[in-house]
Amino acid sequence: MHQLVDLVRCSSIPKLALMFVALLLCPGSSCHIDDGAVQDTPIAREEDYGPPPPLKSRLELLAKLGRDPRMLVGHGNDLPGEEKDFDFEQAGIYTLPAKLDLHYVYLSGLHGERSESGPGWPDYNQDGSFVTMIAENAIARGVLPMFTLYQAAARGETRMDVLVDDDFMTRYWRGVRLLFERLGALDRPAMVHLEPDFWGFAQQAAIRTGDPSDIRTIVGDLVPECADLPADVSGMGRCILRLARDRAPKVAVGFHASGFGSIGRPKRVAKFLGQCGALEADFIVVDPLDRDAGCFEAGDPYCERIGVNVYWDETNQRSPTFHEHFEWARTIHERLGLPVLWWQIPLGVPSDVPGGTPKHYRDNRVRYFFEHPNELEEAGGFGMAFGVGAPNQTDITTDGGQFASAVSRYYESPLALTRP
Repeated sequence: MHQLVDLVRCSSIPKLALMFVALLLCPGSSCHIDDGAVQDTPIAREEDYGPPPPLKSRLELLAKLGRDPRMLVGHGNDLPGEEKDFDFEQAGIYTLPAKLDLHYVYLSGLHGERSESGPGWPDYNQDGSFVTMIAENAIARGVLPMFTLYQAAARGETRMDVLVDDDFMTRYWRGVRLLFERLGALDRPAMVHLEPDFWGFAQQAAIRTGDPSDIRTIVGDLVPECADLPADVSGMGRCILRLARDRAPKVAVGFHASGFGSIGRPKRVAKFLGQCGALEADFIVVDPLDRDAGCFEAGDPYCERIGVNVYWDETNQRSPTFHEHFEWARTIHERLGLPVLWWQIPLGVPSDVPGGTPKHYRDNRVRYFFEHPNELEEAGGFGMAFGVGAPNQTDITTDGGQFASAVSRYYESPLALTRP
């Protein structure tokens, strides 16, 4: 859980006109929990779920997004703080020597509620204009805006009881509507990443049957457009998609696949997501680990986990390996028929010495992903987005220029995608 907070505002609007200076990406006591410890678990023998759906073309997705047919590279969770007067035009992605393809930003919290970190994203700026400003800034630079919707965790990431709380869900659906209305008004391509972790925790909560209908929520009573959908998590996912299609047809939408939903059973994870509407989405998001491996090895308080080896073997000889992870991702891709985006990949620098120090922890995912983009392609990938997932992580200002050099080399000869 990231616990990473940035304050963001639009310096072009008079301060007195701001509802609140926009807060960041990932507020509160927790954000997205990484999957690196479970996606490298050997895949168990799974039951037969029948034939997979037809594959959706990543080339058609890239065309919808206005991108060339190549493996996309992005960066995010990088909005500046007080040291740069909260000016999001100075986001980390825009300091790099190469122009990347996409920029992702968190949308956390709910309208009218404050956490210990500040207000929810709809109140960062007046009437949710934060989304418009972030998107317009990216578009003006030729970069694709991407938003990670992270509202469901506003009162606790494992709490399913809030889904039947009228006050919570009224605020929740207001945020969903606002997001897609803002993006629809722009009438430009964008990406929305739906609720990382939420679907995994919902799957855990539905362990009795493994069916999202086990988790009740308020849907049609608050969203008349979705009155025909069931009042459960499956209806919730499909209703979000329906609002997206209706209000922002140029926006590509993707669910998040969390390995901890059913450890070692990617087919079961995919089945659950499909029941929640993912089969009708445009892409699926996975993450290999959202914090540096060395952060866990050093016992940093932001990376507490017991008995987990998270520094993967680049030779793919000794578990955990990158190939194990890509096998898991490929299964998700095939069972949902969706192109895959790797997201929030950590930025640490490789080292033979475990651990490291805050802001300088080791990791080898940047090196491996840029040296083997073809393996992402083989697993169904169309893009990879990097970013920190908690305080104390290595970032693009503390990595000795590793990421800047990697993206510069990559764009000299980006990986062309020729297969759907």
